[in-house]
Amino acid sequence: MLSTRLTNAHVLTMDPDHPVAHDVGIWRGRIVGLDDAVTALPAEEVIDLQGATVLPGFIDSHVHLAWAGLKAGTPSVAPCERIEDVLAAVACAASRDAAPGAWVDVAGYDQRALGRHVTAAELDRVSNGRKVFLMHDSGHACVVNTAVLELLPADVPHQDGFLAESAMTAARRLRLPYSQDELADAIEHAGRECLAEGITACAEAGIGGGLLGHSPVEAGAYQLLCEQGRLPLRVQLMAAADTLQEVAAHRADGIPRALGLGLRTGFGDDWLSLGALKVYTDGGMMARTAALTAPYEGMDHTGQFQDDPERLARTIVDGHLAGWQLAVHAIGDRAADLALDALEEAQRLRPRPDARHRVEHAGLIRPDQLPRFARLGVSAVVQPNFLRYFGDDYASVMGEERAPWMYRGQGFLEHGVRLVGSSDRPVTDGSPLRAIQFMVERASTSGRLIGPDEGVTVDQALRAYTVEGAYACRWEDSAGSLAPGKRADLVVLGDDPRRVEPSRIGDIEVVATFVDGRTAEAAPFAKPG
Repeated sequence: MLSTRLTNAHVLTMDPDHPVAHDVGIWRGRIVGLDDAVTALPAEEVIDLQGATVLPGFIDSHVHLAWAGLKAGTPSVAPCERIEDVLAAVACAASRDAAPGAWVDVAGYDQRALGRHVTAAELDRVSNGRKVFLMHDSGHACVVNTAVLELLPADVPHQDGFLAESAMTAARRLRLPYSQDELADAIEHAGRECLAEGITACAEAGIGGGLLGHSPVEAGAYQLLCEQGRLPLRVQLMAAADTLQEVAAHRADGIPRALGLGLRTGFGDDWLSLGALKVYTDGGMMARTAALTAPYEGMDHTGQFQDDPERLARTIVDGHLAGWQLAVHAIGDRAADLALDALEEAQRLRPRPDARHRVEHAGLIRPDQLPRFARLGVSAVVQPNFLRYFGDDYASVMGEERAPWMYRGQGFLEHGVRLVGSSDRPVTDGSPLRAIQFMVERASTSGRLIGPDEGVTVDQALRAYTVEGAYACRWEDSAGSLAPGKRADLVVLGDDPRRVEPSRIGDIEVVATFVDGRTAEAAPFAKPG
């Protein structure tokens, strides 16, 4: 007997052997058959979907769940467009905590609408004796007041309280870690938001260290959720590269650095597993710290690397030698050069044809770099919603020649590079459907076309959030398409993205999300305090 049979549905399986179906049979969380193979079987529950469209559950291959959940409960200065309004919001947040000297976190900061950065001196006037940490929306920078600057080592660079990349990390480390209970609550909230958007699995892009780690024992928060039955969706964890330690392993192992006990990509189960090693090479376009080969338009700088380039390359090579899949953050084309050079050297030293290394973001990729992606078998994990929401700004700082190279679509596909969709939640909107719409239209919210030749078909965009997401996370045997033996993770939509006008794709209703063959509910979230 089946557990559930979904009937009267328009099922887009993403499986070329059986591309469209009308019935899906589910037993013990797995798909046992489609159409005639299951229509006559008895089922404990039969759900008539009345012609609704069904797809494999979306896979978001690059998210920050803990940060997203914590941000949802943090006072925000968004969408302030005047310095005075930002300072008023910070003053309000600082007045809530009665403890002098306490830390005050404020989210939603973006200097672009303000015309300049807020300064430490300005924050001092409204900090009410607290330590203020104003987090940039990119995740690559912050502004702090003098009370924080006084705690930092003298060699940490800043510009009137503005701290970027490793300097921001130094400030964050003054007050880490969060407790596992705090992190678990935040992860659960963000996970339920993912479910509401049809996402059934995701890759958490860096825990335990790096720019956005929240605790050296951060993985424990995910394990806690699993033990309590509260993990809303399947999660693959990327370990931050600075969690690796030198090890005296056997010479034959060839492992210079490793995570504790030698754990690496692949450890875990269907719900919680260890994925790639996350290596940050540069910053971001929003903070103007992505590493470019030519200056930002109208500026005299080319961004920055996170660390000495030789050390970054050695980390990538060491991770490969230790058996990891690599997820290399590289937004600018200069950072992509570093990533590709290091991955090529790693494969030369120890060939691993199925390593499935990834470049996260691939935000600005020159034409000459595309064949290198293909030759090395490196996937491009892009965030289409960056250009949907920030594209006007990004195009202006890249200039006319480089703007079409941003967050490519068709260019990767034409060269045989796997194109993987993701969000980088909470940097911007996490909706896969809105991202899919951009991938097809290549239009920002203002209507500006950005690299229209990089547009892909709806089928190709859907594939980026299903089949290719599964491949990038090594889940292709159990996810990414709806076929017998695979997990019964699926999303029910109010319309077929292939049949509506592209401009309507982002507004299609997510009717229901199924994980393990059961309807998953998105729970409400109340901000603390």
